[in-house]
Parts: sequence; structure tokens; C-alpha cells
Amino acid sequence: QVQLVESGGDSVHTGGSLRLSCAASGYTYPIRYMSWFRQAPGKEREGVAAIYTRVGITYYADSVKGRFTISQDNAKNTLYLQMNSLNPEDTAMYYCAGSYGLIRWSDTKAYNIWGQGTQVTVSS
Repeated sequence: QVQLVESGGDSVHTGGSLRLSCAASGYTYPIRYMSWFRQAPGKEREGVAAIYTRVGITYYADSVKGRFTISQDNAKNTLYLQMNSLNPEDTAMYYCAGSYGLIRWSDTKAYNIWGQGTQVTVSS
């Protein structure tokens, strides 16, 4: 059984940077997409970025393009999200997720595995 554990969340000021990590354990080979989602209080969970694990193709929400970078280290079974130029609208709980199927990357229903989340807070 695959488990995902996020880390790296913190409190920063506007303009700051953070790098989130998601360590995967278990039989991860069948996972085709790894993604980051976020959920702010009172809002729906939204897709932030995704990577097609087989070839490294990446996808981003318009709100984070040019500021966030998703990457993977296959040797370490770890997914990363480098977040730069953070602003208060980025404040949320960030979740790592994995999907076994070919999907619309931002659809939460398509993901089979979720981490417990890591909190990112950006203050002005």
C-alpha cells in the first residue's frame, strides 16, 4: 500500500519561498500522475500542479504558473513543489496526491492516494 507524507509547510511573508516535499513509500510504480492540491478554509480543494511520472510532463494552474515548479526525484521516491513569490492567496493546506489512471490532472476524484497535508501560511 502506497503512503504519501508531505513536509515543508511553514509561515512566510509575501514574496518568500518554500519547497514542499512528498515522500512516497510502498509500491509506487503503477502511479502515473503525482500532483499537488491545496485547500483554503471555506474553499474547494484545487489542483496546483501535476507531473506525469513516466516522462516528466508537467501541468500548472494558471494562478501559479511562473512561480511554482513541480519536480520528482525517482531515486528518492519524492515529489517536490518549489514555491516562489508567495502571496497571501497561496495560504492553504497543501496535499500531495497520486493517481493510477490517465486523467484530467486537476480532478480530485481521479486520485487514489492522498497525503495528510502540510500548512502554508503567507502573511503580508
